[in-house]
Amino acid sequence: MIREILKFGDPVLREKCAEVTEFNKELGRLLDDMYETMQKADGIGLAAPQVGVLKRVVVIDVGKGRIELINPVITAFWGRQYEPEGCLSLEGKRGVVKRPMHVRIKAQNRFGVPVKYRGRELLARAFCHEIDHLNGILYEDKVIEWVEDN
Repeated sequence: MIREILKFGDPVLREKCAEVTEFNKELGRLLDDMYETMQKADGIGLAAPQVGVLKRVVVIDVGKGRIELINPVITAFWGRQYEPEGCLSLEGKRGVVKRPMHVRIKAQNRFGVPVKYRGRELLARAFCHEIDHLNGILYEDKVIEWVEDN
């Protein structure tokens, strides 16, 4: 099911999300809906607060397959990159953001099983961007320079 993506200015986007403790069919439906919503919106990442759910849930697909993250935590990061980012909650704008070039994260999958990922370049940016959403941080808070959105 396609869900409505909240837009910039909605106070829910500034809330800190709660840890997920129940791994059930409802969580599975949320993940499936979020992935479908992200794909329809032509995005590469979507966090649960963007669809009005204040839980630590993220879906990402940078073209290498679906990644589902429950309760993600960045465990290590290094390097620097300065690249333009956009956001499905702030359409029509892009801004250069400083992010790590490499990140390691730990999380759980939809069944509560621990998982680990390493990301670099675009995937590292996506991990950081979406985890920021879970903490009520929007990329516009970190923009160094706004760029034209083509």
